[in-house]
Amino acid sequence: MGKIAVVYWSGTGNTQKMAEAVADGAKAKGGNVDVFEASEFTPSLLEDYEGLALGCPSMGAEVLEETEFQPMFDSIKNDLGERKIVLFGSYGWGDGEWMRNWEEEVRGLGANLLEDGLIVNEDPDADGLAACEALGGRLV
Repeated sequence: MGKIAVVYWSGTGNTQKMAEAVADGAKAKGGNVDVFEASEFTPSLLEDYEGLALGCPSMGAEVLEETEFQPMFDSIKNDLGERKIVLFGSYGWGDGEWMRNWEEEVRGLGANLLEDGLIVNEDPDADGLAACEALGGRLV
């Protein structure tokens, strides 16, 4: 596989820990990985990557973060093409509705979503980080 981008937004550091574990898992399987905060990833970078791991926590009424992550996602979502895509994020309340809605949107775009999104409640524990590493490995 070619290059993989792990793109995330994190307010408390929980989703950042997940992003780092996803990247570690992909690297362990031989992936060539770059990690970006959402504000750093632009549509012009998209063409450099064959796989994307997108991470965002649940915000407010179970939505994606609206100031940085949602605008970045909106700027690339119509150009996801055949890239392999995985989604991940943390939450502190609710039941994962934001992830189900995000999965539905990505699938509706015809993107190559490899599996259901990975969600972790609050700070990822050892099992949560291991699940993130495995997710990154599957992206490779």
